[in-house]
Amino acid sequence: MEDIRIAIIEDHDLTRVGMRTALQQREGFQVIGEAANATDGLKLLETTTPNVAIVDIGLPDMDGVELTRRFRKFQAEADDPAKTATKVLILTLQDSEEVVMAAFAAGADSYCMKDVSLDSLAEALRVTSEGNSWIDPAIAKIVLQQARQSTPSDHVEADTVTISAAEPEYSQMLEAYPLTERELEVLQLIVDGHSNAAIAEKLYITVGTVKTHVRNILNKLCADDRTQAAVRALRAGLVG
Repeated sequence: MEDIRIAIIEDHDLTRVGMRTALQQREGFQVIGEAANATDGLKLLETTTPNVAIVDIGLPDMDGVELTRRFRKFQAEADDPAKTATKVLILTLQDSEEVVMAAFAAGADSYCMKDVSLDSLAEALRVTSEGNSWIDPAIAKIVLQQARQSTPSDHVEADTVTISAAEPEYSQMLEAYPLTERELEVLQLIVDGHSNAAIAEKLYITVGTVKTHVRNILNKLCADDRTQAAVRALRAGLVG
């Protein structure tokens, strides 16, 4: 399996260097570039093809939300498919609802607190590189609270995330292919913000088995990623 190519955009030198060193020493990861501000970071992302960009939200010249928004615009206009493949993982000390929802509205794929363990960061990078969302448990509560408060008629501004109700086709699909008891257990743990590794440990199964369950859950819920699956599960009353 190829290494996950990482770009780090972080203005705090010790944090950036420490993260780079830790990831480089961990099998399966390759740091291909780094930047200490948003301007250089945006140029880095536009000229390289990392699998995941780790973006600090508190950059000095432009916050990580705006950087993410501009990079998504660049990707939307890019002719090269490789340029559109980069995922964005926001790294921050802030867990306010306004900041979290603004980051996802800007196009962030995952959201991680800066005090995350190296194991959790590695898991977040793997999940994100696979095209799914990884949300720090501290952040997941905010996202799910937003999901519970939303209604089908909600129209939100640029700093929030639209969470649509289930379409009739989705409900019919769920009736035709109901979730198993084990899948419901896994789904509840996803909603609670647990990683695949944590789910495996809690249910005494392998990570590979968890991934199979997650894939089945996404298919049955017609969801693109874990976050969407969690939102739809709450909407459908499958979990609490």
